[in-house]
Amino acid sequence: MTERAQAVPGRRTVMGVGAAVLGTAALGLTGTAQAAGNTAERSGGHGSGHGPRLDLPVPTVIGHRGTSGYRPEHTLGSYQLALDMGAHIIEQDLVPTRDGHLVCRHENDITATTDVSAHPEFASRRTTKTVDGLPLTGWFTEDFTLAELKTLRATERIPGNRQKNTLYDGRWEIPTFEEVLRWADREGRRRGKQVWLYVETKHPTYFRGLGLGLEEPLAKLLRRYNRHRAQSPLILQSFEPSSIQRLSRLVAAPRVVLLSGAGTRPWDFVATGDPRTVDDLVKPAGLKWMASFAQGIGPTLDLIIPKDGSGRLTSPTTLVDDAHAQGLILHPYTMRNENTFLPADFRRGTDPNAYGDAFGAFAAYFATGIDGIFSDNPDTALLAAADFTAK
Repeated sequence: MTERAQAVPGRRTVMGVGAAVLGTAALGLTGTAQAAGNTAERSGGHGSGHGPRLDLPVPTVIGHRGTSGYRPEHTLGSYQLALDMGAHIIEQDLVPTRDGHLVCRHENDITATTDVSAHPEFASRRTTKTVDGLPLTGWFTEDFTLAELKTLRATERIPGNRQKNTLYDGRWEIPTFEEVLRWADREGRRRGKQVWLYVETKHPTYFRGLGLGLEEPLAKLLRRYNRHRAQSPLILQSFEPSSIQRLSRLVAAPRVVLLSGAGTRPWDFVATGDPRTVDDLVKPAGLKWMASFAQGIGPTLDLIIPKDGSGRLTSPTTLVDDAHAQGLILHPYTMRNENTFLPADFRRGTDPNAYGDAFGAFAAYFATGIDGIFSDNPDTALLAAADFTAK
């Protein structure tokens, strides 16, 4: 798009070493970081959190589930549009099928994101399960073979908010992660530039309990497509620190620990009796612990700037500075353009589904020093990042 081409975010190298994520541009790896990365590539795993270098612009714009503000999420159409818009990196969430294939869905419950309810042959598959302590009723990927899932089509998850996205209901099937890897390689060759992917393991403790562990088949695919190295154009992420630790022993690709809201506990902590909460993990001791096996964190935006009772932004926390002091990058989530998802300060008009002042909200979050952000609207995020870096 012409306007974006005239002003793009400046490129700064982001590394898993504390000084490199601060204000000045990093010109290269330190000897220690380079050595750590080389060791990881030789061994196939990476025990330390430091080493991999992320050659991405800062602020990094992450296409959240592709372009879920414009297309049904986690479809090749959504990913392609994110890439065409210029997103620096594109997210996939992974869940397994009954026969062990990894597919791209935000949740294993596919009731709202596919047309499964319109398939009478699968009516008997509707069931109630408890996933990470939450009872859910619907249809679940682990009850379908890949061949069965391929008979379904993707639909808009929140049609009440995004009526225009329903135009694309039924257009795309559920992609496997291997199909996404092939797509990324194909697009990378066509463009002459690597396509970055941001890959999340969803509910890994739950699935391991079903005999459908995510990390091993994921590592196998990353090796097959040469995205397992410290310098690979890929970031791994999970809300369960133990999943990131397991992945750190399997591959050397960069890793990020996702953090839910204040007071919550990662499900693997609940399952193993670890009493720590997110509140503990965002303290210096918790950040230091995560830095021993990860290169970054993905906190909710509310952990960066909390809201008051009316939904307005208050003062930023010290999380950005504290995380940077431990050598961690920060990629918080998720910015969306619609009023209903914005802080109250930036809502405009009375229609909750109309766009508010997303640029104002982006500016407030970028000013805290975050290294990137997940956005359902990558084009908006890219313009906001360009505005920020031009100042």
